[in-house]
Amino acid sequence: MGANSLRRRAAVALVAATALLATAACGGGDAEDAADGPITLTVDVFGQFGYDELYKEYMASHPDVKIVERGTGGNLDEYSPKLTQWLAAGKGAGDVVAIEEGLLVEYKANPGNFVNLLDHGAAELKGNFLEWKWNAGLTADGKQLIGLGTDVGGMAMCYRKDLFAKAGLPTERDAVSKLWPTWQDYVAVGERFTAAKTGASFLDAATNTFNTIVLQTAGNAQGHHYYDTSDNLVVDSNPAVKQAWDTTMDIIDSGLSGKYGAWSEEWVSAFKQAKFATIACPAWMTGVIEGNAGPAGKGKWDIAQVPGNGGNWGGSYLAVPKQSKHQAEAIELAKFLTSAKGQIGAFKAKGPLPSSPQALDDPAITGSTNAYFSDAPVGQIFATGAKNLKPVYMGPKNQAVRTEVENAVRTVELGQRTPDQGWTDAVNNAKKAAAK
Repeated sequence: MGANSLRRRAAVALVAATALLATAACGGGDAEDAADGPITLTVDVFGQFGYDELYKEYMASHPDVKIVERGTGGNLDEYSPKLTQWLAAGKGAGDVVAIEEGLLVEYKANPGNFVNLLDHGAAELKGNFLEWKWNAGLTADGKQLIGLGTDVGGMAMCYRKDLFAKAGLPTERDAVSKLWPTWQDYVAVGERFTAAKTGASFLDAATNTFNTIVLQTAGNAQGHHYYDTSDNLVVDSNPAVKQAWDTTMDIIDSGLSGKYGAWSEEWVSAFKQAKFATIACPAWMTGVIEGNAGPAGKGKWDIAQVPGNGGNWGGSYLAVPKQSKHQAEAIELAKFLTSAKGQIGAFKAKGPLPSSPQALDDPAITGSTNAYFSDAPVGQIFATGAKNLKPVYMGPKNQAVRTEVENAVRTVELGQRTPDQGWTDAVNNAKKAAAK
């Protein structure tokens, strides 16, 4: 999960995030199993992975296993430091843990924390994943597989039809897609929307849009953004980053953002109250939107093409920490959840786009529609180009660097810094984060 994101990529649900932290002391692998009962496998995730029904199916066929999930709805920025602490302490982590793509390189730096899945028959599963997705899960020497891929991001633009109608804009998805072939066109449409004074902002948060643009631009060019493929920090020299920054500054300067801090409680409330009309929408975001907007939003949302040319935001992996007391059982569960069947089930439940070619070709995906999003043909929208997605390389401190750059975007969005001052902050603070 999808997702940096979930996926930095996950909707904040404060209660769930608090529960994740509260249960840390117990630890997934340290949970006591009844002597005469099933073993308990704890799965640590962030955001909406869509595994509830899959868990039930697995437990039905494995009566000796009980599955407990921690952290659903939790913010990646809450989840990742806790996972890092658990791994460093040698206890507390789940038997299966989700790792977001932007953090994978960082965790691969300490491969000894994880079971080498190649030692447990995973090599025969290589063809079940897009080639780049499989390769990203390997250590640099190719001798250890840290995790099995879950989803990829894909990109679209989700929008509220009722707010578009109120602004006098087209509401049918094909017509909406034609409004914004480029990001400059998107800004122009936003200005039309703002002039209509609907009481809502055109978009949710500048940070979400910035991340979409920088990943899209980098994917269509050199294939990296904050770090190059030799792990050199290139925030200030990579034109993809500066181009995304400048476009985002145009969006902010045009007054299009609702300034709702992404993943905050205010952001969640803005969904429920229809306070913004568009949001950059990787496949996994559809589950976030439905969860945040609730039943009242059904049929009011739809999905159009994203401005620019494609893109990929998000995607995760499932790994098994060595500290798990039930490694063999955890490995089998991870294989099931990341199988084509498992990925199809997760897509149906919460929308994360499969990284399995077999799943992407399955009629359950290609022919799927989403009733919440006005019966949008999500299979066609997201899955059609998934096999041709252009991944962006994530360096060793990607998440920390990304956080600093997006914090700088946020200060400009809130009027605390000028675009030039914000850019200086972004570069300087990214360098500091990378050096830690």
